[in-house]
Amino acid sequence: MTAGSNRRATQRLALGLAALGLVGVMLGVAAISTGVAGPLPGASAPVAGAATGPQGGEATAPTTAPTTATVPVATPAVSGSVPVTTAVPTPVPTVVPEPTPARLPVDVDIVRDHASVFAHERKNTWCAAAGVQMTLAVLGLGDTSSALQREIQGRVHRWESYADSHNGRWGPVAMARALDAYGAKGYEVRTYKTRQGALSDAARAIETTGAPVILLAWRGAHTWVMTGFRADADPAVFSDAKIGGTYILDPWYPDVSSIWGRSDRPGTFQDNAEMVRNYLPWKRPEGKYPGRDGRFLAVIPTVAVNPVD
Repeated sequence: MTAGSNRRATQRLALGLAALGLVGVMLGVAAISTGVAGPLPGASAPVAGAATGPQGGEATAPTTAPTTATVPVATPAVSGSVPVTTAVPTPVPTVVPEPTPARLPVDVDIVRDHASVFAHERKNTWCAAAGVQMTLAVLGLGDTSSALQREIQGRVHRWESYADSHNGRWGPVAMARALDAYGAKGYEVRTYKTRQGALSDAARAIETTGAPVILLAWRGAHTWVMTGFRADADPAVFSDAKIGGTYILDPWYPDVSSIWGRSDRPGTFQDNAEMVRNYLPWKRPEGKYPGRDGRFLAVIPTVAVNPVD
């Protein structure tokens, strides 16, 4: 064999050995990828004596225990899903009952200077106009002049009706309308079966609105303005409070009636006996009044002006 032949044989041998080495490397990589080559460095060997498969059956792959702790991976919330939260119970507040108000006598009058809001009726048939005028004066919506009383009296035709007064002119509805026309809003006519019921409602209205009440006295023939009361308990708190009397502005003062006697000065307290004598059920000689006859009438405020504390 020549030197050239030897060189070629040597080259072929080297190429063959290199190819065999490459094949070996590739087989090793394949074995590692499939796990056939056994555990990787750092992994545990199968547990000694553990069964590797069902008895008499096909062997299963050996179970190995990892040497490091498994870290759980949080699953991201799906868009639109509602996160689950644990409800925290809301503490129930302790309800402390309101103390029961003491049942004590009360003495209420919304007018301090009765003479300053008093208006005498300029004619003996103008008690309604004078009553409206004094109510307006108490509310700061009018004065006590003769001019204002004549004006109110002259406008009665705007408010009168036969149903309200069969003999024409003033009735309780006309008074409520007159008050409304002069800015005293919310007055309404009410009827009652009993005197005590009427006075209790009137007292509550005075206390809650701070406005006076017009009472239809003398069986509906006369007008009294009630500005206050005395009671054995607060009528705004106790429904069974008994009204013992009222503070009255009587437009008849200082005249004397042949039937009803001498009238009292403005702001005089009318006790229960005087209320029984003067505040009587409706009964008019000019005819029947369905819904009024035999009942007590009052023109009651319903809109708060300056409620009594």
